[in-house]
Amino acid sequence: MKNIFNKLNIIDIIIILGVITALFVGVATMKHFRQTADKQIEATSPITFQVFLRGVTVTGDKFPIEPEAKTFITIRNVPYSELKVLDVVSSPRQTAVASAKSEKQYILVNDPAQPSIFDAVVTITDVAKITKDGAVVDGNKIKMGLPVTLEGENYKFNGTISDVRVISDVKVDDSGEASNVG
Repeated sequence: MKNIFNKLNIIDIIIILGVITALFVGVATMKHFRQTADKQIEATSPITFQVFLRGVTVTGDKFPIEPEAKTFITIRNVPYSELKVLDVVSSPRQTAVASAKSEKQYILVNDPAQPSIFDAVVTITDVAKITKDGAVVDGNKIKMGLPVTLEGENYKFNGTISDVRVISDVKVDDSGEASNVG
């Protein structure tokens, strides 16, 4: 027995301890002492999330993202999927101007120095796995502040998610079809 310990070096001991630890984790998972990722999913449900686009330059006649259209979304620089746009609210940049006639001390007017700069909120829908931590699509947690890129035929805008809502009165079956509950 003493000869075995004399022949082992530190790397052999680390490898043996790693294998023993992996065996313990495997047994704990099989005996349900440890919860795996697929057990954390509570439901699958449609979600809507809003993407805030700040300072988008558009010199054309209309804003390029339109409701009911499709937009390709990239999450954290990883291409995800083409999703449906539910709503688009865009407004030109505004500036505060002192007002002598209004009850307020200032009013907001379109900024004449930046006539082609817009801020927009794009509402998008998708189906997500709902966990304790929130909505997850394609392994990405969809949370406020997450950087995303929206891309279409003639645009590519970077923005951040500003709101996430789980549509709770709709359930999704195994085929991915949504249906109203109740």
